[in-house]
Amino acid sequence: MIEISHPDRRLAGKTALIVGASRGIGAVTARVLAQAGALVMLAARDAAALAAVTDAIVAEGGQADFMTADTTDDASVAALVEQTLSRFGGLDIAFNNATDASRPMPLAQMEPEDFERAIRANVHGTFVAMRRQIRAMLDGGGGSIVNMASLAGVQGVANLAGYVTGKAGVIALSKVAALDYADQGIRVNVLAPGPILTHHLEAAGEAAQQQAARATPMRRVGTAEEVAKAVLWLGSDDSSYVTGTVLPIDGGQSAGAKPERMYRQGEAMTAA
Repeated sequence: MIEISHPDRRLAGKTALIVGASRGIGAVTARVLAQAGALVMLAARDAAALAAVTDAIVAEGGQADFMTADTTDDASVAALVEQTLSRFGGLDIAFNNATDASRPMPLAQMEPEDFERAIRANVHGTFVAMRRQIRAMLDGGGGSIVNMASLAGVQGVANLAGYVTGKAGVIALSKVAALDYADQGIRVNVLAPGPILTHHLEAAGEAAQQQAARATPMRRVGTAEEVAKAVLWLGSDDSSYVTGTVLPIDGGQSAGAKPERMYRQGEAMTAA
């Protein structure tokens, strides 16, 4: 089990819905928000994985429940939001973390159905989720939505046409929602992580992890807990004047390039 440091109880009494919570960033975020006092509803397709995460939260003294859901289906998401309201009495925070894992390939080799699946999982899924979440938050007096994009949705990555387009769409959609509801008590923000050590990168092996680390100015990959703590901040009143923003969590990648040679020179100067 991943050890997670315990934050303060700044979310006490608030309800958080985590979509895509069965593993990785979603699962860790659910635990972090629960430790901060939130009542947490977890959603994904894998019931067994959701049950395991829920059990871990309860074992740590938190309150949580789960429900399987298809995040691209409006009726399924409507039932999920209704279950959240019924179980915990409201909806204050939503983290939309569901995505798809596209196999890298040049654009012309990509099948139309693969591209459509990426758009449906990212853009359509985020739209469907926000549509239902916003309605519930309006009835409850406001709330905070955090959507998961990627640094790839900001600056592009070769061979990932569907994924990049999908994440760019999440960013655009989130900005529109932020503007639509900025004066109605609902904030909408986006996370744009760089390389994070989740199960995908762990499965890729040590060489892939080292390559990803060298691509960041910090020369390391990020952790799921570092992303989760950004969700915690954006979901809390500490970020009450923040909406429509895209927050990179990327070890400095979005700032620009830091070649390996400069990194080594910096090490030598520090040693001297």
